[in-house]
Amino acid sequence: MTSALVLRRAGPGLTLQDGGRTGFFAQGISPGGAVDRLALIEAAALLGCEAGDAVLEMAGVGGLFEARGDLRVALTGAPMRASLNGEPLEWNACHRLREGDTLDIGAAQAGIFGYLALGGGIDVANVMGSRSTHLLAGIGRRLGEGDRLDAGSDPRPERTGLRLEPGARFAGGTVRLIEGPQTRLFDSGTRERFIATAFRRDPRGNRQGARLLFDGEPFRVAGQLDIVSEIITAGDVQIAGDGSPFVLMPECQTIGGYPRIASVVPDDLAIVAQAAPGTVLRFEFIDAAAALDDYRRRRTAGHDLARRVRPLVRDPASIPDLLGYQLISGATAGEDLR
Repeated sequence: MTSALVLRRAGPGLTLQDGGRTGFFAQGISPGGAVDRLALIEAAALLGCEAGDAVLEMAGVGGLFEARGDLRVALTGAPMRASLNGEPLEWNACHRLREGDTLDIGAAQAGIFGYLALGGGIDVANVMGSRSTHLLAGIGRRLGEGDRLDAGSDPRPERTGLRLEPGARFAGGTVRLIEGPQTRLFDSGTRERFIATAFRRDPRGNRQGARLLFDGEPFRVAGQLDIVSEIITAGDVQIAGDGSPFVLMPECQTIGGYPRIASVVPDDLAIVAQAAPGTVLRFEFIDAAAALDDYRRRRTAGHDLARRVRPLVRDPASIPDLLGYQLISGATAGEDLR
């Protein structure tokens, strides 16, 4: 029988996500996928699985899960309160669950979006090249009580009890921008004021976009009403009609007419997505060549994450099935975590 997690209690924002689907802009479908792509890479490094596997994205709060069969889980993204059979469970780590175990994931302690990955991925139908839910396009749905998350074939069932230091992205900070085709429509004074402004994440936001609050005059561009609608994508910073900036997220629309002052560097989009309401965000421009070089370096670093995985130190007294662990082989193989 396939191992699985059954939802006994579900938060309001549970969806299945992966890296998203591409090639459907002409049909009005943006790529979608996880808002924090690094969380998927971290989960894959912990589990020794593919970064493209489907995972559970949890917005703000998780839920109560019951194990059906033995399986492995990795918890990444925004740290959330978690316990296994009532005992506290470390975040950004992978753990083994046995038949009947209960995994309780509460509210986020920092950030917004947490992720639960299964060894072998979550076995769900591939739709148009992706397993991700895209609510705006009507692909998939939010998950709720009674839903079952079947695990795929686990390539490394013995690999567990590992942790990984997460990349910093849960406390706001500086977000890098590159200029876009409409940046120079804003005069130099407006661009300079934008960079000098300390923005705050508005409580209103979702997988389509995040609104930013600020003090001061609205941001404007001359001839705004004459701008023709054109393709937009995740990371674009639109200035709405009231002069407020919106950072578009993976499930945004594919076309729009609001002027765009810049685009967020892809690796920094998670900083905005993971900013809890009220978190301060600032922006800075970098040139496109520097952004591309950094992107390439980070892709290489992402592939090397598995080398940074370390054993999870636990109190033996807190492990109810201690004799079920291969203690000697685990110690001798501790350096070979790839």
